[in-house]
Amino acid sequence: MPEFNLIQKLAVWALPVLFAITLHEVAHGWMARRLGDPTAMMLGRLSLNPLRHIDPIGTVLVPALLLALGGVIFGWAKPVPVTWENLRHPRRDMALVGLAGPVANLLMAVAWALLLKLSFALSAQGLEWVAVPLAYMAAAGITINVILMALNLLPLPPLDGSRVVAGFLPPRWAEAYGRIEPYGFLILLTLLVTGILGRVLWPLVQGVEGVLYRALGL
Repeated sequence: MPEFNLIQKLAVWALPVLFAITLHEVAHGWMARRLGDPTAMMLGRLSLNPLRHIDPIGTVLVPALLLALGGVIFGWAKPVPVTWENLRHPRRDMALVGLAGPVANLLMAVAWALLLKLSFALSAQGLEWVAVPLAYMAAAGITINVILMALNLLPLPPLDGSRVVAGFLPPRWAEAYGRIEPYGFLILLTLLVTGILGRVLWPLVQGVEGVLYRALGL
């Protein structure tokens, strides 16, 4: 992308970030509902209205600061509540609920890639006034969704990847593994500050983006 000022960056990234975070959380609630837990539905968290999912820090402040500083863009929404006792097969189903969020981000990355391809077609028709902003927003949508997918697949409680891992562990091991959760954000922040997080995530992010671009001839 060209060098944008902060207002231009916000215009490009705001919609992709809101969609990425909102649909990620809705996917958790939707999968939980399919597997027997109506908690998210009863609390109105299956809504596509971003206001029901926005966390002032994780959805607004952190992404805006990272955008201003030129760092890796990521964030989070208010977690969708899941009552695991309501699930028909709690250990297996919690893994599926956890996996639903990253899968939603992957599907959104594909959708944004298709919009990027559409922007090229619009540009060829002389509609640059539509094609150019759509192309920048689509490229941002691909990146943020692939980053969120890769980040949430890390096996670090409380990230989604830890729910998947816990579903395969013996119950006693899963219980011990879950005790890491109160320290998960601190560990994640340490990995980010030290640069380890970037070194772990970027190969996966670039690999997935490369597959998308090649598959759609971009």
